[in-house]
Amino acid sequence: MAIVVFVLVALLVLAVLVTGNWYLWRRLFRDTTQGPGAVRRAGAVVIVTGWALTVGAFVTSRSDVPFWLKQLLAWPGYLWLALSLYLLLAVLAGELVRPVLRGVLQRRDRSAETTAAPAAPAAPAEARADVPAEPETVPPDRGAGAARDAGPGGGGASAAPEAPAAGPSRRLFVSRVVGGAAAAAAVATVGHGTYGVLRGPGVKRVTVPLAKLPRAAHGYRIAVVSDIHLGPVLGRGFAQKVVDTINSTQPDLIAVVGDLVDGSVKDLGPAAAPLAQLRARHGSFFVTGNHEYFSGAEQWVEEVRRLGLTPLENARRELPHFDLAGVNDVAGEDEGQGPDYARALGDRDRGRASVLLAHQPVQIHEAVEYGVDLQLSGHTHGGQLWPANLLAGAANPTLAGLDRYGDTQLYVSRGAGAWGPPTRVGAPSDITVIELASREA
Repeated sequence: MAIVVFVLVALLVLAVLVTGNWYLWRRLFRDTTQGPGAVRRAGAVVIVTGWALTVGAFVTSRSDVPFWLKQLLAWPGYLWLALSLYLLLAVLAGELVRPVLRGVLQRRDRSAETTAAPAAPAAPAEARADVPAEPETVPPDRGAGAARDAGPGGGGASAAPEAPAAGPSRRLFVSRVVGGAAAAAAVATVGHGTYGVLRGPGVKRVTVPLAKLPRAAHGYRIAVVSDIHLGPVLGRGFAQKVVDTINSTQPDLIAVVGDLVDGSVKDLGPAAAPLAQLRARHGSFFVTGNHEYFSGAEQWVEEVRRLGLTPLENARRELPHFDLAGVNDVAGEDEGQGPDYARALGDRDRGRASVLLAHQPVQIHEAVEYGVDLQLSGHTHGGQLWPANLLAGAANPTLAGLDRYGDTQLYVSRGAGAWGPPTRVGAPSDITVIELASREA
Protein backbone atom coordinates (compact mmCIF):
# COMPACT_ATOMS: atom_id res chain seq x y z
CA MET A 1 0.00 0.00 0.00
CA ALA A 2 2.83 2.38 0.89
CA ILE A 3 4.43 1.79 -2.51
CA VAL A 4 1.16 2.59 -4.28
CA VAL A 5 0.81 5.85 -2.32
CA PHE A 6 4.42 6.77 -3.11
CA VAL A 7 3.90 6.11 -6.84
CA LEU A 8 0.69 8.17 -6.90
CA VAL A 9 2.32 11.08 -5.11
CA ALA A 10 5.34 10.90 -7.42
CA LEU A 11 3.09 10.94 -10.50
CA LEU A 12 1.14 13.89 -9.10
CA VAL A 13 4.34 15.85 -8.46
CA LEU A 14 5.63 15.01 -11.94
CA ALA A 15 2.35 16.12 -13.52
CA VAL A 16 2.45 19.42 -11.62
CA LEU A 17 6.07 20.05 -12.65
CA VAL A 18 5.42 19.24 -16.32
CA THR A 19 2.29 21.40 -16.42
CA GLY A 20 3.97 24.30 -14.66
CA ASN A 21 6.99 24.27 -16.96
CA TRP A 22 4.85 23.97 -20.09
CA TYR A 23 2.92 27.01 -18.86
CA LEU A 24 6.19 28.92 -18.33
CA TRP A 25 7.43 28.01 -21.80
CA ARG A 26 4.11 29.05 -23.34
CA ARG A 27 3.95 32.44 -21.65
CA LEU A 28 7.63 33.35 -21.91
CA PHE A 29 8.54 31.93 -25.31
CA ARG A 30 5.57 30.81 -27.41
CA ASP A 31 3.26 33.75 -26.72
CA THR A 32 6.05 36.30 -27.19
CA THR A 33 7.05 35.12 -30.67
CA GLN A 34 5.17 35.19 -33.98
CA GLY A 35 5.85 31.63 -35.01
CA PRO A 36 8.06 28.55 -34.57
CA GLY A 37 11.72 29.37 -34.55
CA ALA A 38 14.99 29.52 -32.66
CA VAL A 39 13.58 31.44 -29.67
CA ARG A 40 10.98 28.81 -28.88
CA ARG A 41 13.48 25.99 -29.27
CA ALA A 42 16.00 27.83 -27.08
CA GLY A 43 13.35 28.34 -24.40
CA ALA A 44 12.59 24.63 -24.30
CA VAL A 45 16.30 23.81 -24.05
CA VAL A 46 16.80 26.29 -21.19
CA ILE A 47 13.92 24.88 -19.15
CA VAL A 48 14.83 21.22 -19.69
CA THR A 49 18.52 21.86 -18.99
CA GLY A 50 17.73 23.86 -15.86
CA TRP A 51 15.67 21.06 -14.37
CA ALA A 52 18.25 18.45 -15.37
CA LEU A 53 20.85 20.42 -13.41
CA THR A 54 18.49 20.74 -10.44
CA VAL A 55 17.81 17.00 -10.33
CA GLY A 56 21.52 16.33 -10.74
CA ALA A 57 22.36 18.66 -7.86
CA PHE A 58 19.96 16.92 -5.48
CA VAL A 59 20.92 13.40 -6.57
CA THR A 60 24.67 13.95 -6.29
CA SER A 61 24.33 15.68 -2.91
CA ARG A 62 23.50 12.29 -1.35
CA SER A 63 25.99 10.22 -3.37
CA ASP A 64 29.72 9.49 -3.34
CA VAL A 65 30.56 11.34 -6.57
CA PRO A 66 33.59 13.66 -6.45
CA PHE A 67 32.97 16.85 -4.50
CA TRP A 68 33.96 19.03 -7.47
CA LEU A 69 31.07 17.52 -9.45
CA LYS A 70 28.65 18.35 -6.63
CA GLN A 71 29.88 21.93 -6.69
CA LEU A 72 29.63 22.10 -10.48
CA LEU A 73 25.97 21.05 -10.43
CA ALA A 74 24.91 22.79 -7.21
CA TRP A 75 25.22 26.43 -8.25
CA PRO A 76 23.20 26.37 -11.51
CA GLY A 77 20.87 23.59 -10.34
CA TYR A 78 19.81 25.19 -7.06
CA LEU A 79 19.59 28.68 -8.53
CA TRP A 80 17.36 27.40 -11.33
CA LEU A 81 15.02 25.95 -8.70
CA ALA A 82 14.65 29.38 -7.08
CA LEU A 83 14.41 31.18 -10.41
CA SER A 84 11.71 28.86 -11.78
CA LEU A 85 9.66 29.36 -8.61
CA TYR A 86 9.67 33.14 -8.97
CA LEU A 87 9.22 33.00 -12.74
CA LEU A 88 6.05 30.98 -12.16
CA LEU A 89 4.79 33.35 -9.47
CA ALA A 90 5.56 36.39 -11.63
CA VAL A 91 3.87 34.94 -14.71
CA LEU A 92 0.80 34.03 -12.63
CA ALA A 93 0.69 37.58 -11.31
CA GLY A 94 0.94 38.75 -14.93
CA GLU A 95 -2.40 37.09 -15.67
CA LEU A 96 -4.00 39.85 -13.61
CA VAL A 97 -2.14 42.52 -15.58
CA ARG A 98 -2.91 41.20 -19.08
CA PRO A 99 -6.60 42.18 -19.29
CA VAL A 100 -5.88 45.56 -17.73
CA LEU A 101 -3.12 46.32 -20.23
CA ARG A 102 -5.24 45.13 -23.17
CA GLY A 103 -8.11 47.35 -22.01
CA VAL A 104 -5.80 50.37 -21.77
CA LEU A 105 -4.52 49.78 -25.30
CA GLN A 106 -8.04 49.31 -26.69
CA ARG A 107 -9.27 52.55 -25.12
CA ARG A 108 -6.23 54.39 -26.44
CA ASP A 109 -6.83 53.09 -29.98
CA ARG A 110 -10.52 54.00 -29.90
CA SER A 111 -9.69 57.45 -28.58
CA ALA A 112 -7.18 57.97 -31.37
CA GLU A 113 -9.71 56.90 -34.01
CA THR A 114 -12.43 59.27 -32.76
CA THR A 115 -10.16 62.29 -32.41
CA ALA A 116 -8.43 61.93 -35.77
CA ALA A 117 -9.91 64.39 -38.37
CA PRO A 118 -11.05 62.68 -41.61
CA ALA A 119 -9.12 63.80 -44.70
CA ALA A 120 -11.15 65.80 -47.34
CA PRO A 121 -11.47 63.91 -50.65
CA ALA A 122 -9.47 65.46 -53.47
CA ALA A 123 -11.46 66.88 -56.41
CA PRO A 124 -11.09 64.98 -59.71
CA ALA A 125 -8.53 66.52 -62.02
CA GLU A 126 -11.04 66.83 -64.87
CA ALA A 127 -13.38 68.87 -62.67
CA ARG A 128 -10.69 71.51 -62.12
CA ALA A 129 -10.59 73.69 -65.23
CA ASP A 130 -7.46 75.53 -64.18
CA VAL A 131 -5.33 72.40 -63.69
CA PRO A 132 -4.72 70.14 -66.66
CA ALA A 133 -5.00 66.43 -66.01
CA GLU A 134 -1.63 64.67 -65.78
CA PRO A 135 -1.18 61.61 -67.92
CA GLU A 136 -1.12 58.31 -66.02
CA THR A 137 2.27 56.66 -65.93
CA VAL A 138 3.06 53.03 -65.29
CA PRO A 139 6.16 52.19 -63.25
CA PRO A 140 8.72 50.39 -65.38
CA ASP A 141 8.97 47.42 -63.01
CA ARG A 142 5.29 46.58 -63.34
CA GLY A 143 5.34 46.30 -67.16
CA ALA A 144 2.56 44.46 -68.90
CA GLY A 145 1.04 43.27 -65.67
CA ALA A 146 0.11 46.82 -64.76
CA ALA A 147 -1.46 47.35 -68.17
CA ARG A 148 -3.54 44.20 -67.77
CA ASP A 149 -4.70 45.42 -64.36
CA ALA A 150 -6.03 48.54 -66.06
CA GLY A 151 -8.96 46.52 -67.44
CA PRO A 152 -10.29 45.98 -70.98
CA GLY A 153 -9.14 48.54 -73.50
CA GLY A 154 -6.21 49.60 -71.33
CA GLY A 155 -8.12 52.50 -69.72
CA GLY A 156 -8.98 53.09 -66.08
CA ALA A 157 -6.93 53.67 -62.93
CA SER A 158 -3.96 51.53 -61.90
CA ALA A 159 -4.27 49.03 -58.95
CA ALA A 160 -3.96 50.47 -55.42
CA PRO A 161 -0.57 49.97 -53.76
CA GLU A 162 -0.28 47.26 -51.07
CA ALA A 163 -0.81 48.33 -47.42
CA PRO A 164 2.34 48.49 -45.35
CA ALA A 165 3.10 45.42 -43.21
CA ALA A 166 1.32 45.57 -39.83
CA GLY A 167 3.36 45.70 -36.61
CA PRO A 168 3.02 43.20 -33.72
CA SER A 169 -0.57 42.54 -32.75
CA ARG A 170 -1.97 43.92 -29.53
CA ARG A 171 -1.94 40.40 -28.01
CA LEU A 172 1.71 39.85 -28.94
CA PHE A 173 2.69 43.25 -27.56
CA VAL A 174 0.96 42.53 -24.24
CA SER A 175 2.61 39.10 -24.01
CA ARG A 176 6.04 40.61 -24.57
CA VAL A 177 5.54 43.36 -21.99
CA VAL A 178 4.17 41.01 -19.32
CA GLY A 179 6.68 38.24 -20.06
CA GLY A 180 9.62 40.63 -19.99
CA ALA A 181 8.46 42.21 -16.74
CA ALA A 182 7.94 38.78 -15.16
CA ALA A 183 11.42 37.62 -16.15
CA ALA A 184 13.01 40.83 -14.88
CA ALA A 185 11.15 40.62 -11.56
CA ALA A 186 12.14 36.97 -11.03
CA VAL A 187 15.81 37.56 -11.83
CA ALA A 188 15.92 40.63 -9.57
CA THR A 189 14.24 38.76 -6.71
CA VAL A 190 16.58 35.77 -6.89
CA GLY A 191 19.62 38.00 -7.35
CA HIS A 192 18.79 40.12 -4.30
CA GLY A 193 17.97 37.05 -2.21
CA THR A 194 21.21 35.32 -3.19
CA TYR A 195 23.29 38.41 -2.45
CA GLY A 196 21.68 38.56 0.99
CA VAL A 197 22.83 35.02 1.80
CA LEU A 198 26.35 35.35 0.42
CA ARG A 199 26.87 38.64 2.22
CA GLY A 200 26.49 36.77 5.51
CA PRO A 201 23.95 36.83 8.35
CA GLY A 202 23.04 39.93 10.30
CA VAL A 203 22.87 40.14 14.08
CA LYS A 204 19.61 40.22 16.02
CA ARG A 205 19.48 41.05 19.71
CA VAL A 206 16.64 39.72 21.84
CA THR A 207 16.15 40.13 25.58
CA VAL A 208 14.58 37.13 27.33
CA PRO A 209 13.59 37.41 31.02
CA LEU A 210 13.88 34.21 33.06
CA ALA A 211 12.06 34.00 36.38
CA LYS A 212 14.67 31.76 38.02
CA LEU A 213 17.76 33.56 36.74
CA PRO A 214 19.82 35.07 39.58
CA ARG A 215 20.74 38.72 39.59
CA ALA A 216 24.39 37.91 38.96
CA ALA A 217 23.50 36.47 35.52
CA HIS A 218 21.52 39.51 34.37
CA GLY A 219 22.72 40.47 30.88
CA TYR A 220 24.27 37.07 30.12
CA ARG A 221 24.70 36.81 26.33
CA ILE A 222 24.15 33.63 24.31
CA ALA A 223 25.00 33.77 20.60
CA VAL A 224 22.59 31.43 18.80
CA VAL A 225 23.45 30.19 15.30
CA SER A 226 21.62 27.51 13.38
CA ASP A 227 21.30 26.11 9.88
CA ILE A 228 24.66 27.20 8.50
CA HIS A 229 24.41 24.43 5.89
CA LEU A 230 28.00 24.25 4.74
CA GLY A 231 28.06 22.28 1.50
CA PRO A 232 28.83 22.48 -2.23
CA VAL A 233 27.65 26.12 -2.35
CA LEU A 234 28.42 27.65 1.04
CA GLY A 235 31.99 26.79 1.94
CA ARG A 236 34.93 27.88 4.05
CA GLY A 237 34.62 31.57 3.19
CA PHE A 238 31.03 31.60 4.36
CA ALA A 239 31.95 29.75 7.57
CA GLN A 240 34.59 32.41 8.25
CA LYS A 241 31.99 35.18 7.90
CA VAL A 242 29.73 33.41 10.38
CA VAL A 243 32.56 32.93 12.89
CA ASP A 244 33.72 36.54 12.58
CA THR A 245 30.16 37.80 13.08
CA ILE A 246 29.64 35.67 16.18
CA ASN A 247 32.95 36.67 17.72
CA SER A 248 32.20 40.35 17.09
CA THR A 249 29.25 40.12 19.50
CA GLN A 250 31.56 39.03 22.35
CA PRO A 251 29.13 36.43 23.72
CA ASP A 252 29.38 34.63 27.04
CA LEU A 253 28.31 31.38 25.40
CA ILE A 254 27.84 30.15 21.81
CA ALA A 255 25.05 27.72 20.86
CA VAL A 256 25.19 25.98 17.47
CA VAL A 257 21.75 24.40 17.23
CA GLY A 258 22.03 21.99 14.32
CA ASP A 259 22.19 21.69 10.54
CA LEU A 260 25.80 22.77 10.42
CA VAL A 261 26.57 20.81 7.24
CA ASP A 262 25.21 19.13 4.13
CA GLY A 263 27.92 16.59 3.39
CA SER A 264 30.59 14.36 4.82
CA VAL A 265 33.56 15.27 7.00
CA LYS A 266 35.79 14.16 4.11
CA ASP A 267 34.28 16.75 1.76
CA LEU A 268 33.49 19.55 4.22
CA GLY A 269 36.08 19.22 6.97
CA PRO A 270 38.16 22.09 5.51
CA ALA A 271 35.03 24.25 5.15
CA ALA A 272 34.17 23.80 8.84
CA ALA A 273 37.72 24.51 10.05
CA PRO A 274 37.03 28.21 10.94
CA LEU A 275 34.74 27.00 13.75
CA ALA A 276 37.92 26.42 15.76
CA GLN A 277 38.20 30.22 16.04
CA LEU A 278 34.93 30.63 17.98
CA ARG A 279 35.51 32.43 21.28
CA ALA A 280 33.19 32.75 24.29
CA ARG A 281 33.76 32.97 28.02
CA HIS A 282 31.86 29.76 28.79
CA GLY A 283 32.59 27.94 25.54
CA SER A 284 30.78 26.81 22.40
CA PHE A 285 28.16 24.05 22.37
CA PHE A 286 26.63 21.98 19.58
CA VAL A 287 23.57 19.81 19.06
CA THR A 288 22.70 17.80 15.98
CA GLY A 289 20.10 18.77 13.39
CA ASN A 290 18.31 16.54 10.92
CA HIS A 291 20.89 17.22 8.21
CA GLU A 292 23.70 15.88 10.38
CA TYR A 293 21.96 12.49 10.18
CA PHE A 294 22.04 12.74 6.39
CA SER A 295 25.77 13.53 6.53
CA GLY A 296 27.23 11.13 9.09
CA ALA A 297 26.26 12.46 12.52
CA GLU A 298 28.79 10.46 14.54
CA GLN A 299 31.69 11.67 12.41
CA TRP A 300 30.53 15.27 12.66
CA VAL A 301 30.11 15.08 16.43
CA GLU A 302 33.74 14.00 16.68
CA GLU A 303 34.82 16.69 14.20
CA VAL A 304 33.18 19.56 16.06
CA ARG A 305 34.68 18.24 19.30
CA ARG A 306 38.09 18.31 17.61
CA LEU A 307 37.42 21.92 16.58
CA GLY A 308 36.82 22.91 20.20
CA LEU A 309 33.02 22.80 20.45
CA THR A 310 31.27 20.72 23.11
CA PRO A 311 28.59 18.37 21.70
CA LEU A 312 25.59 17.97 23.97
CA GLU A 313 24.23 14.55 23.03
CA ASN A 314 21.27 14.26 25.39
CA ALA A 315 23.49 15.83 28.03
CA ARG A 316 23.57 18.73 30.46
CA ARG A 317 26.17 21.15 31.80
CA GLU A 318 25.70 23.00 35.08
CA LEU A 319 26.98 26.50 34.42
CA PRO A 320 27.50 29.03 37.25
CA HIS A 321 23.98 30.50 37.06
CA PHE A 322 21.81 28.12 35.03
CA ASP A 323 21.71 24.65 33.49
CA LEU A 324 22.49 24.23 29.80
CA ALA A 325 21.13 21.05 28.20
CA GLY A 326 21.03 19.68 24.70
CA VAL A 327 19.12 16.87 23.00
CA ASN A 328 19.66 15.10 19.70
CA ASP A 329 17.41 15.85 16.76
CA VAL A 330 14.33 13.70 16.20
CA ALA A 331 15.83 12.52 12.90
CA GLY A 332 18.30 10.49 14.96
CA GLU A 333 15.54 8.13 16.05
CA ASP A 334 15.98 6.09 12.85
CA GLU A 335 19.58 5.44 13.91
CA GLY A 336 18.84 4.81 17.56
CA GLN A 337 20.21 8.27 18.46
CA GLY A 338 17.03 10.22 19.01
CA PRO A 339 16.37 12.79 21.74
CA ASP A 340 16.40 11.54 25.35
CA TYR A 341 14.88 14.22 27.56
CA ALA A 342 15.00 12.13 30.72
CA ARG A 343 18.74 11.68 30.35
CA ALA A 344 19.35 15.35 29.65
CA LEU A 345 16.84 16.88 32.07
CA GLY A 346 15.35 14.24 34.34
CA ASP A 347 17.52 14.58 37.44
CA ARG A 348 18.22 18.30 37.40
CA ASP A 349 17.39 20.80 40.12
CA ARG A 350 14.22 22.51 38.90
CA GLY A 351 14.93 25.44 41.18
CA ARG A 352 17.68 26.52 38.77
CA ALA A 353 17.00 28.26 35.48
CA SER A 354 17.45 26.01 32.45
CA VAL A 355 18.18 26.55 28.75
CA LEU A 356 17.68 23.71 26.26
CA LEU A 357 19.29 23.42 22.83
CA ALA A 358 17.01 21.45 20.46
CA HIS A 359 17.16 21.81 16.70
CA GLN A 360 13.45 21.59 15.83
CA PRO A 361 10.73 23.80 17.34
CA VAL A 362 8.39 20.78 17.59
CA GLN A 363 10.54 19.59 20.49
CA ILE A 364 9.04 22.35 22.64
CA HIS A 365 6.28 20.09 23.96
CA GLU A 366 8.73 17.78 25.74
CA ALA A 367 10.62 20.82 27.00
CA VAL A 368 7.44 22.07 28.66
CA GLU A 369 6.95 18.71 30.39
CA TYR A 370 10.46 18.88 31.86
CA GLY A 371 10.06 22.44 33.12
CA VAL A 372 12.59 24.05 30.77
CA ASP A 373 12.66 27.85 30.98
CA LEU A 374 13.98 28.57 27.48
CA GLN A 375 14.42 26.41 24.38
CA LEU A 376 16.69 27.58 21.54
CA SER A 377 15.94 26.13 18.08
CA GLY A 378 16.35 26.65 14.34
CA HIS A 379 15.31 24.34 11.48
CA THR A 380 12.58 26.48 9.88
CA HIS A 381 14.81 29.03 8.07
CA GLY A 382 11.85 31.36 8.62
CA GLY A 383 10.45 29.81 5.44
CA GLN A 384 13.58 30.85 3.41
CA LEU A 385 11.71 31.42 0.13
CA TRP A 386 8.36 33.18 0.27
CA PRO A 387 5.65 31.79 0.12
CA ALA A 388 7.24 28.64 1.60
CA ASN A 389 6.86 30.36 4.97
CA LEU A 390 3.18 29.38 4.83
CA LEU A 391 4.10 25.69 4.67
CA ALA A 392 6.86 26.02 7.26
CA GLY A 393 4.52 27.88 9.58
CA ALA A 394 1.93 25.11 9.31
CA ALA A 395 4.52 22.42 10.10
CA ASN A 396 6.11 24.13 13.12
CA PRO A 397 4.64 25.58 16.31
CA THR A 398 6.73 28.74 15.85
CA LEU A 399 8.22 29.86 12.55
CA ALA A 400 10.70 32.44 13.89
CA GLY A 401 11.24 34.66 16.89
CA LEU A 402 10.26 34.42 20.55
CA ASP A 403 7.14 32.62 21.71
CA ARG A 404 5.77 31.18 24.94
CA TYR A 405 4.29 27.77 25.73
CA GLY A 406 3.08 27.66 29.30
CA ASP A 407 6.04 28.54 31.52
CA THR A 408 8.53 27.71 28.75
CA GLN A 409 9.77 30.24 26.21
CA LEU A 410 10.86 29.21 22.72
CA TYR A 411 13.18 31.18 20.49
CA VAL A 412 13.52 30.08 16.84
CA SER A 413 16.35 31.45 14.72
CA ARG A 414 15.87 31.87 10.96
CA GLY A 415 19.38 30.45 10.52
CA ALA A 416 22.63 31.76 9.12
CA GLY A 417 22.77 29.95 5.78
CA ALA A 418 20.38 28.34 3.31
CA TRP A 419 19.49 24.88 2.12
CA GLY A 420 19.20 24.13 -1.59
CA PRO A 421 19.17 27.50 -3.35
CA PRO A 422 21.60 29.90 -1.65
CA THR A 423 18.73 32.37 -1.68
CA ARG A 424 16.38 33.91 0.87
CA VAL A 425 13.26 35.92 0.10
CA GLY A 426 11.24 37.38 2.95
CA ALA A 427 13.31 35.57 5.58
CA PRO A 428 16.74 37.20 6.03
CA SER A 429 19.43 35.13 7.70
CA ASP A 430 20.49 35.92 11.23
CA ILE A 431 22.69 35.19 14.21
CA THR A 432 20.80 36.02 17.39
CA VAL A 433 22.30 37.29 20.62
CA ILE A 434 19.97 36.25 23.42
CA GLU A 435 20.46 38.49 26.44
CA LEU A 436 19.10 36.83 29.58
CA ALA A 437 17.39 39.12 32.05
CA SER A 438 16.84 38.51 35.77
CA ARG A 439 13.67 39.75 37.37
CA GLU A 440 15.75 40.49 40.45
CA ALA A 441 17.81 43.08 38.59
